[in-house]
Amino acid sequence: MNDFVQSKPIQRRVFLKRGLQSGAILVSMPLWKNLSAKEIEALAGSENEAAIPASLSQEELQKLLKAALSRGGDFAEVYFERTVQNSIGLDEDKISSATRGVDMGAGFRVVQGEKTGYAYSDDLDPGKLKEAAETAALIASGAAGSAQTLKSFSPTSYYLVKVSPDTVAAKQKTELLIKANSVARAFDKRITQFRAGFSDMTKKIIVANSEGLYVEDTQTLTGLSTNALALEGGKRGMGYESKSGSYGFEHFDPKLAEEMARKAAEMAVRVLPAEDAPAGEFPIVIAKGFGGIFFHEAIGHSLEADGIRKRTSCFWDKLGKPIASKGVTLLDDGTYMGGWGAVSVDDEGCPGHKTVLIDKGVCAAFLQDKLNARLTKMAQTGNGRRQSFRFYPIPRMTNTYLLAGESAPEDIIKSVAKGLYIAKIGGGNVDETTGRFVFSVTEGYMIESGKVTRPLKGIMLMGSGQDVLMNISMVGNDLLIIGGGGCGKNGQSKPVGFGNPTIKVDKITVGGGRV
Repeated sequence: MNDFVQSKPIQRRVFLKRGLQSGAILVSMPLWKNLSAKEIEALAGSENEAAIPASLSQEELQKLLKAALSRGGDFAEVYFERTVQNSIGLDEDKISSATRGVDMGAGFRVVQGEKTGYAYSDDLDPGKLKEAAETAALIASGAAGSAQTLKSFSPTSYYLVKVSPDTVAAKQKTELLIKANSVARAFDKRITQFRAGFSDMTKKIIVANSEGLYVEDTQTLTGLSTNALALEGGKRGMGYESKSGSYGFEHFDPKLAEEMARKAAEMAVRVLPAEDAPAGEFPIVIAKGFGGIFFHEAIGHSLEADGIRKRTSCFWDKLGKPIASKGVTLLDDGTYMGGWGAVSVDDEGCPGHKTVLIDKGVCAAFLQDKLNARLTKMAQTGNGRRQSFRFYPIPRMTNTYLLAGESAPEDIIKSVAKGLYIAKIGGGNVDETTGRFVFSVTEGYMIESGKVTRPLKGIMLMGSGQDVLMNISMVGNDLLIIGGGGCGKNGQSKPVGFGNPTIKVDKITVGGGRV
């Protein structure tokens, strides 16, 4: 007997509806030209999404907190999340992908001493939610605890959103990509490939805890990216430009798309003649903006409170002590308006903070979440962040940047007889225990006799974060803060912003292709 039964094809709209009922959907369309106008508009929102619960009531949350404290515990928390994500990609002169996803669920945390119990459910059935709350409670032992009556508060908003990108038709977003593509390819015949993407995420969160906290927040992240490849003979040049932040769609238009595409194409052509970078110890000048990745990785992670409390960070015993030159003031700022890492409240419900981590060279503070702040008897700093309801919060950066100084950027360059100009830094990693780091540079040049000259390739920056902090001798007056970064830690990814003015580091080890 043949057990295989051929089923009828599922219509796309029916698929959407069934997916939404289960709490998540993903629609992927490889070729835009194959979509009907009706299907295109479906990607900007579906009426079936209205069937998905948008929140949990305070009454429901109060009951769930009671279940979470059923075995005792010092603290209990419920974190609800509903996230809608859209993305559209262009490659090889056509729209190559269009996706829309909806995800939601609730996470439950119970803390007793230094122990944390965590469980989550992506099924919003009351019975399933209660089961998850009771699972988190298993970490605790003792008499049942009680939760205070929930009281709501309205946090200050640090988002620049007038027009939610999730309400904008997908066709309008594709027009930006198509415009960028035409401008980049027309810029120079050596531009042989061009990619662009538009993405947006709208996330509603609710945080309720046993201390009576109740807060809601709607977070929006929007980004436009452009990437160009130039070829000439056997040489390749890559260029990129992006804009991203807690922005509404009003911050994106065809003129911006044109400008970004042109900058990406210019960079790709500019670096075509790049030669192998020299190896050795050199002074370097790091350009405004993208050098912030360096401070995020090489310094910021070592100032997060979990490593400080466990004494695994190289800065664990440095509070109140000099760790940088006097021109260095480093901030982590969740209140930076429109920042990629801006938070009206963090993922524990604590309002966004501006925290001075290094004040004129002196270690002034650490980045605290609720657990580590309690265990170290310090104040929270609004840095308790989690990737989603599937994860418990840990101390994470928001927007980390070096404050501007007094030097003119041109004077900083003129002060270098022979060194490197670092225009854009790519990826990097750091050992938080030792502070040792390695970074790749995506755009860099020689500095000779105080002038930026030849483009270089294969630049690697290596050394110790502590040494670099002490070797910063000049800080520019041209601070630029950018976004678009995704920071990974303990298996969780989180959006972060970063920035810096032009700075001079007197010496750093450079790995390159020639000696």
